[in-house]
Amino acid sequence: MVSLDSAVLARWEYGGKRYEILVDPDLVDAFRQNPSSVNMDDFLATDEVWHDARGGDRPTEEAIESTFGTQEIDEIAAIILEKGNIQLTTNQRKEMVEQKRQLIIQEIHSTAIDPKAKSPHPKTRIELALEESRFSVDPFKRLDVQVKDAINTLKSLIPLSFEPVRIAFRISGSGYGKTSKFLRPYLDKDEWLSNGDWACIIQCPPGMAGNLIGKVKSVDSDSEVKEL
Repeated sequence: MVSLDSAVLARWEYGGKRYEILVDPDLVDAFRQNPSSVNMDDFLATDEVWHDARGGDRPTEEAIESTFGTQEIDEIAAIILEKGNIQLTTNQRKEMVEQKRQLIIQEIHSTAIDPKAKSPHPKTRIELALEESRFSVDPFKRLDVQVKDAINTLKSLIPLSFEPVRIAFRISGSGYGKTSKFLRPYLDKDEWLSNGDWACIIQCPPGMAGNLIGKVKSVDSDSEVKEL
């Protein structure tokens, strides 16, 4: 379950009464789109419905049944999220927006490059471009959706390339265990050489190339690297 400190209030007012649940803000968008895709143990801080969660005031079972027509918490949560809204303090919203903004910036920084410089844009450049475009960050909207929206916005302000890069590595057998853990998700093909070295070709987002090469070199300083 999400901790009480991290949870936010989802509230619906009906018949002169408030009905509240405490939810994980990071899962709100996914739950609204497809409640069955979200594990309720992850989504809820408690499996209780409240009139006033902060004050500990709970409705009776009869009131819940009369209002929602069910006692099932997942069905009740779906109604509250569909008809109600999320209650955030000014500081909560500001903090959540900033956290989501930094995640968006990091995702673009790590997956795209400046095609002229053939290197990732500095995070500050991406951040300033987002500010210039007045890009609005939604604290509850899925990260992948907002990254796509941000990229579409940024294309007119800074050059971005997402063309995958192919990199060949030749790594000593002793370095295989550590390097294969972070290279394997991008692996295109690999083979063991007669001298015991591991050779592989990966395909990855351009913004990740430098980081992956650096990680390989930190494990095996004598490794050979070639961009294809």
